[in-house]
Amino acid sequence: MQADEGVARRLRIRDLHTLRVVADLGSMAQAAERLALSQSAISKAIAEMERTLGVPLLDRSPRGVVATDYGRVLLARSAAMLDELRQGMEELRYLADPSQGEVRVGATEPMTAVVSAVIDHLSRRHSRLRFRVEVAHTTELLQRLRDRDLDLAITRIADARAEPDLHAEILFDDALRVVADRSNPLVQQGATTLAELLGEAWALPPYDSFLGQFILKAFQNRGLEPPRATVFSRSVQMWVAMLRTGRFLGIGPSAMLRFPVHYPFLAALPVELPETRRPIALVTLGGRSLTPASRLFAETAHLVSREAKEGA
Repeated sequence: MQADEGVARRLRIRDLHTLRVVADLGSMAQAAERLALSQSAISKAIAEMERTLGVPLLDRSPRGVVATDYGRVLLARSAAMLDELRQGMEELRYLADPSQGEVRVGATEPMTAVVSAVIDHLSRRHSRLRFRVEVAHTTELLQRLRDRDLDLAITRIADARAEPDLHAEILFDDALRVVADRSNPLVQQGATTLAELLGEAWALPPYDSFLGQFILKAFQNRGLEPPRATVFSRSVQMWVAMLRTGRFLGIGPSAMLRFPVHYPFLAALPVELPETRRPIALVTLGGRSLTPASRLFAETAHLVSREAKEGA
């Protein structure tokens, strides 16, 4: 025990952070630039940690550096400690000045419409709050929550109970809609079934993507072969760009219409897809406390979602 306590006293938080940056970048030179330190200072700090622990933390080669098994264990165990320290510093800043703080939020591309509405609402009242917004698909967002790279995420989830280590607060339920540019003649014609639209030009997410699997089932549930879309892309901006031509149809979350700041030019066709309804949730890592700024973001997300629902 005494030996363990001695090791703990000699390991410095700054050095653990340095090790994480080096491992993330795979290069001591790049880490030196990121941390504004000399490469020799970084090498010395890591060598000292290796001597203290008696194990190699990095494998070095001409192509760069990677964490050893020992290094990965140390980084995994220290992640929670570094994160708690960061959150503690955020709480101290908040106590000194409740108008400031930083929130690290993730969102899928369609849900940036929700995130932007929350940020707009908050930044009007708390101009010194800062937001780091990461856009990724749902699986990556959930992993980044587990890695403590994000404070919270707003995303469509298949089942609120499917990820027991995460905590999901439902903001609203969302069904997919067939959407088009307002200039598309089909918006005025009012087709009411997918079968009527099979021969149209489509821009869709791939059927093996998170959203694509719901779209595929919607066609299959109606005994239809899914359309051979002209454009398949995981980028919402790509298929929205195709819709803007006035020729293409797409299928996307209702939230894109409920929060119309990003997409005022889109309209939904009167095609009901009730089986695609799923929760849009604010997701956090279970058992992890939120900073005051993150709690404020979460409260505002619920407020903005309620207002959007009432105004729909």
